[in-house]
Amino acid sequence: MFRGKNYSDSVKLFDKSKLYEPAEALDLAVKTSKAKFDETVELHIKLGVDSRHADQQVRGAVVLPHGTGKVARVLVFAKGDKVAEAEAAGADFVGGEELIPKIQNDNWFEFDVVVATPDMMGVVGRLGKVLGPKGLMPSPKAGTVTPDVTKAVSEIKSGKIEYRLDKTNIIHCPIGKASFGTEKLAENYKSLMSAIIKAKPAAAKGQYLKSVAVASTMGPGIKINPAKAEI
Repeated sequence: MFRGKNYSDSVKLFDKSKLYEPAEALDLAVKTSKAKFDETVELHIKLGVDSRHADQQVRGAVVLPHGTGKVARVLVFAKGDKVAEAEAAGADFVGGEELIPKIQNDNWFEFDVVVATPDMMGVVGRLGKVLGPKGLMPSPKAGTVTPDVTKAVSEIKSGKIEYRLDKTNIIHCPIGKASFGTEKLAENYKSLMSAIIKAKPAAAKGQYLKSVAVASTMGPGIKINPAKAEI
């Protein structure tokens, strides 16, 4: 596979076979971020669970102290008084049943997070086949199915992110921009890692944190020692 000069230069800055302490790995992620744009720093965590089993799911949400560097666009499914409440909270789009054909037929996805009041889940459920694969389906665990739309929208706008396992039992999450610097990234990392460790299912056996790595958008993956992954 052809790699650009920036990537090749970045790889020379660290030892690919070494397992780093979190702060050191985050510092390297910043240093290996050489693109002309402000790269996102992502955390990739492989867990010792089997996502095919309902009792081994790991999913939730956490508010990162410094946000992700990107303000999420929020769509709220609501009716009655909750429409005005969602709009006042700063939701980008608010609606109900009329949005279904727009999403299903027109392929409209100008939003990053979907929030729904409990009484709208019958409507939102009809979009399961299109929202589910994109990771956009509202969930009580993530705090996106709630009567308190003001709190939900405010938290998302201030840096709340959702974490969930993919089919290979890996969680991929942004923890900020390279421009944040090591200290802010470390605080965001700590919040996310603590939440994932607390979310360990009772049914999970053996080593929970199998592998941990951090990387900027265009940079190489830097391995973190799973045994020392907590800050």
